[in-house]
Amino acid sequence: MASAPKYIMKRDGRLEEWKPGGKAALLYGPPGNGKTCTVEALAEEKGLDLLQTNASDVRSEEKIERFLGRSVKEASLLGTRGKLILIDEVDGLEASADRGGVRAILRIIRESAFPVILTSNDPWDRRLYEVIGLCELIEFKKVPIRDMVKRLEYICRSEGVKADPKLLHAIAEKNRGDLRGAILDLETIAQGRKQLTPEDLEALGKREQETDIFEALRTVFKARSALSAKLSISNVDMDPGEIFWWIAENVANEYERPEDLARAYEALARADLFRSRIIHRQNWRMQAYMVDLMTAGVSQAKKEPYRKFTRYQRPERLRFYSKTMVEREKLNQALRRIASRLHCSTRKVKTEFLPYLLYQAKKQKDFAEKLASAFNQPGRK
Repeated sequence: MASAPKYIMKRDGRLEEWKPGGKAALLYGPPGNGKTCTVEALAEEKGLDLLQTNASDVRSEEKIERFLGRSVKEASLLGTRGKLILIDEVDGLEASADRGGVRAILRIIRESAFPVILTSNDPWDRRLYEVIGLCELIEFKKVPIRDMVKRLEYICRSEGVKADPKLLHAIAEKNRGDLRGAILDLETIAQGRKQLTPEDLEALGKREQETDIFEALRTVFKARSALSAKLSISNVDMDPGEIFWWIAENVANEYERPEDLARAYEALARADLFRSRIIHRQNWRMQAYMVDLMTAGVSQAKKEPYRKFTRYQRPERLRFYSKTMVEREKLNQALRRIASRLHCSTRKVKTEFLPYLLYQAKKQKDFAEKLASAFNQPGRK
């Protein structure tokens, strides 16, 4: 049974039938402008099976053989569908450490029975010199602001959201041709809302801060240098104690080898000891040791960097704190009022008196009102 036609893009955007031994297509341009989405749409339109991987996942010949194996040479099970091979972010390979990955990609292009498409932000990187010789380069330029605004308007209409055109234009301007980033910004602002105004742009401050922490986490976990890991958090607008929880939450997502995890958690445990001493003794000179252990210590715990994409997560502890912030502030205010009348610390009230007061509140229905009255406050629970 004959296999399905095998299509590939040409420089002018046309789709032509491709034959084994032909060049691969290298789609290049800034991030967020649709390179990967275009390949996925091509496979869907032409009824091709898409075999997709990231260059960082195939840095060794052994891994590329395990992932793609004979798939690049043999037809699908029924032989009725063709295939399309996509290798994303080939400029993510390192010149020396990933030399085997470059050889593997070259072999795939030469031996594949199906079209191969690569994507890259910077095709002129010297690491891709040999690869470029076997590719036809197709440039993807930044998405024009006008087109970005139109797409954002379409998304708003589809989701039933009324958005001020000035807001959408500001989002497009802010992302400078990165449509993916613009869509993420719109999603952040529109979460749970049906009407948006230009003032809502201020809500992006938090997302930008978290983008910074995500970049810092990547550096801590991927860096080979202890100094690079330590410096990665210097420009993050967060308290080191908060960054500590981000690292602790995501170390198990990044590290896979048990020995790497053990060393990383040992470094975090020591950092936590200094964090605790800073809190209880107010000795801020110890913060330098805490930062060294939670950044450089965790970074150097791995035998070698993991060449994979990891989706880092917001710490559960911080998520819990944000949800209960209002309740905790009310409790702290009550503790401060009681402490001022009893001439003791809020900590003593919380640990010694509060359990007794809560017990009495359960036993006596009007106890909360009596307590509030005693402190000259309106009765409330």
